[in-house]
Amino acid sequence: MQAFHLTLLFAVALLASLGLRLWLSTRQMRHVAAHRGAVPDAFVGKVSLEAHQKAADYTLAKGRFGLVSMAFGTVVLLGWTLLGGLDALNDVLRGAIAPRFGGLAYQLALVLAFSVIGAVLELPFELYATFRLEARFGFNRMTWQLFVRDLVTNTLVGIVLGLPIVALILWLMGAAGAGWWLWAWLAWTAFGLFVQVVYPLVVMPLYNKFEPLPDGTLKEQALALMARCGFTAQGFYVMDGSKRSAHANAMFTGLGKSKRVIFYDTLINKLSPPEMEAVLAHELGHFKLRHLLKRSLTMTVLSLLAFALLGWLSNQAWFFVGLGVQPSLAAPNDALALILLMLAMPVFGVFAGPLAARVSRKHEFEADAYACSQANGQDLAAALLKLHEDNSTTLTPDPVYASFYYSHPPATERLAALHTQTS
Repeated sequence: MQAFHLTLLFAVALLASLGLRLWLSTRQMRHVAAHRGAVPDAFVGKVSLEAHQKAADYTLAKGRFGLVSMAFGTVVLLGWTLLGGLDALNDVLRGAIAPRFGGLAYQLALVLAFSVIGAVLELPFELYATFRLEARFGFNRMTWQLFVRDLVTNTLVGIVLGLPIVALILWLMGAAGAGWWLWAWLAWTAFGLFVQVVYPLVVMPLYNKFEPLPDGTLKEQALALMARCGFTAQGFYVMDGSKRSAHANAMFTGLGKSKRVIFYDTLINKLSPPEMEAVLAHELGHFKLRHLLKRSLTMTVLSLLAFALLGWLSNQAWFFVGLGVQPSLAAPNDALALILLMLAMPVFGVFAGPLAARVSRKHEFEADAYACSQANGQDLAAALLKLHEDNSTTLTPDPVYASFYYSHPPATERLAALHTQTS
């Protein structure tokens, strides 16, 4: 009976989340299309009608593509769970690998096969998004050769970094007793810290070239700003993001001594040094106000709860049966439990999305306010407006959609807040 209740709950949650996402997406598309014909009053004279309409068309194209991706993803999820796809894959691998190579090898093979099949199913959508949708609006700079190289690199990085931690967690699930989930959480947390140190130094250079920021006005202003704010970093670098996309960005990466400030070359080409300084001040605001620490602590607590939940569910036969899988009595079911929880959690997590987005938007407003106290708020406003225009971000999102999904405030709200702070 518990299995039936879980099946019913999962099916209802899946339909509800799908219906909610479809409703929000269609609201967004209708709202953007209805306001395509005229630049919003707040941006008249600052954004051209052509740029505004390009942003609307880009948003609508991504929206239509998103509807197809959403429907396909729902079918795939049902295929893995209630329609028996994961159960069939598990039967094949368990019979072929477990008797000859042992339970851990079979479980690693199951996780690897599940990941590979999922990546293959998503590949056509990634190809379309890159070479059709992004190319149509002039954003794609990716070549086929680079795409294949990235695909190979992603696979190797996933194997080198992913398989050991998955193997350790699966081993702990079978060997560390009833409290395995606490040890697994500690291992996962340590792994996350390790990746934060290693990623900017070892992994990121596999994809992009990083050159020290040349001497000049921008570097002088950045150094002065860092000193003024009491921050240090391993260095300032320019990343050749333009070889993949025309989109622009700036970011901090790393932990401790490995911390770096990275500017996309596309960002440097689009913004003036004072505007770049204001953008950097915004990023520093996230550090100064401990937004990143708060997010890290939140994710750490959530991961602890997820491992505790997995520790309980992995011992409940109804959890497997309710999601379309028959657990084995002769082989470990730990990998199955891990995969099933990964499949099920996003279905229920959709409903927590607005809370996370609201907190993120609050942090963005706070970081903007900090930037205004350390740099010129008008420069930040000008930079944000340029980035919205260059990235074809719509200026007229549906308010309900934005409140549900937007991690950054819509341009109208954000620039209005900046105007208040600088006037």
